[in-house]
Amino acid sequence: MSKPLFDFDDGDFLFRSGDTAFDSDGNMMMRMSDNLAMDMDSGELHLTFSWDHEDE
Repeated sequence: MSKPLFDFDDGDFLFRSGDTAFDSDGNMMMRMSDNLAMDMDSGELHLTFSWDHEDE
């Protein structure tokens, strides 16, 4: 299991699997880059702590 990521925009942790993640509120996030994720419910972009590919 991957380490959780920190979402700087809402102060929450993301629990990831590949290029998707869920926060503790159940919101689904999609990886856009190493430090950017999109909230799939609202379409907002969130700044995250380094979200590297799992195979790197």
